[in-house]
Amino acid sequence: MIECAGAHGMSRDLRRHTHQEPPIHSRSLEPTHIEMARVAAPSAADPRAARAVAAWLLACAALVFAMVVVGGVTRLTHSGLSIVEWQPIVGTLPPLNDVQWQETFAKYQQTPEYKLVNQGMTLDAFKGIFWWEYVHRLLGRLIGLVFLLPLLWFAFTRRIDRPLALRLAGIFVLGGLQGAMGWYMVKSGLVDDPRVSQFRLTAHLSLAFLIFAAMLWTALGLLFPRRSIAASDDATPLRRLGWWITGIVAYMVVTGGFVAGIRAGKAYNTFPLMNGHVVPPEIFMLDPWWKNFFYNMATVQFDHRLGAWALAFLVPWLWLRARRVALPARTRVSISILLAMLAVQVALGIATLLLVVPVPLGAAHQGGAVLLLGAALAANHALGR
Repeated sequence: MIECAGAHGMSRDLRRHTHQEPPIHSRSLEPTHIEMARVAAPSAADPRAARAVAAWLLACAALVFAMVVVGGVTRLTHSGLSIVEWQPIVGTLPPLNDVQWQETFAKYQQTPEYKLVNQGMTLDAFKGIFWWEYVHRLLGRLIGLVFLLPLLWFAFTRRIDRPLALRLAGIFVLGGLQGAMGWYMVKSGLVDDPRVSQFRLTAHLSLAFLIFAAMLWTALGLLFPRRSIAASDDATPLRRLGWWITGIVAYMVVTGGFVAGIRAGKAYNTFPLMNGHVVPPEIFMLDPWWKNFFYNMATVQFDHRLGAWALAFLVPWLWLRARRVALPARTRVSISILLAMLAVQVALGIATLLLVVPVPLGAAHQGGAVLLLGAALAANHALGR
């Protein structure tokens, strides 16, 4: 700001003494209601380094997306409890011969899930659920390596500054917490009740979305360090509305975790009503009342639907209001992508519900939530802070 004010003062003095107009190329050619504003953003040593770091982060975010989808398949195929040990290093290798397979299967046969749900399962059937959980864990290890090794290289070669290095280190710590939370979740299903805790599952899922969001937001800051921000009176409400939408998407992730955790998608498989009701009469059947929000299928699914209805109203409203404001092309495209992604995600959610959660649709719906969050963040970034 001081440099800018000084520059304007020098320009005025120069014009006063020389009676010359500033050259045409120095005048702003942008509309008066659009300004280019410098905002706080992560930085790299040079533009090429910034693009390289951003591309690496986007690749890592794509791996997180894949892990969320595989995690959805693992949950829907009831594969998550097939590996009963957490061995971050040794567990990288799967069973390699018949003896090792029998040992691994014997450990699974001691679990409540085998005794109460899968009694009599064959070794071949066990391999089917084992591989999904194995791939899910392997992806977690792969993400850790793909993130850590380039991070160290970027830091040691001074291609990123200290604030950005600390931010990226924080994302890596979140990844470590995610792995620990995953095992903490699995442990809850290795006791008397062969179901993982819905609270731990939701925490595990939410951490994955947080990591994805942190990677994407940092990458966007590197790719677009200067953002076109509308300065008209209509711009601030748009930005505020954009963040409300992102908050509701996050709410949908959390409520979706509870829907998955208590398998609420297997009930009330009608739309738009819930078995003929706008509000199901069973919504507060548990005592004390607060338990309904975490243990009652009717309440948990109603809460999830409520968020979907809110997005179905707010996102088109954002899109319509954005069309009436002079915005950069990137901002308009981002908001249009958000609207399209919401339509896809709502369609997937309705189909998943009506067909009683088939595995392909359930996994696609979970992956769609990641893309919807990404679209909301991209729209917010394009709108500016």
